[in-house]
Amino acid sequence: MAATKLQAFWNHPAGPKTIHFWAPTFKWGITIANIADFAKPPEKISYPQQVAVACTGIIWSRYSLVITPKNWNLFSVNVAMAGTGLYQLSRKIRQDYLSGEKDAAPQLQE
Repeated sequence: MAATKLQAFWNHPAGPKTIHFWAPTFKWGITIANIADFAKPPEKISYPQQVAVACTGIIWSRYSLVITPKNWNLFSVNVAMAGTGLYQLSRKIRQDYLSGEKDAAPQLQE
C-alpha cells in the first residue's frame, strides 16, 4: 500500500521529478525567513517587502488551484507566505499607527 502511494507521488505531474515540486519546496525558505523575522522589532519591518510577500502569497495561492494538476505544495507555501506577510504588516501598522495611544496613556505615580 505505501509503495503504491510513494510511486504515485514520485510519478505525479507535480512530483519530485519536476520543477513544479522543487520551486515551491525551495520557496518555503522565504516563509521560514519571514517567520524568523517575527523576533525583529516592528521598526525594522519593510512595508514594500511585506506587501510583496503577502500579495505574492495571495495571487499564487489562487493560481495553484486553477492550474492542472492542482499543485498542493505550491498552494500551501503561498498560503503560508500570505499569512506571514499579513502578520508582519499588521505588526508594522500597529507599531506605526496604533502605538501612539499607548504612549498617551496616563502614567501611574508612586
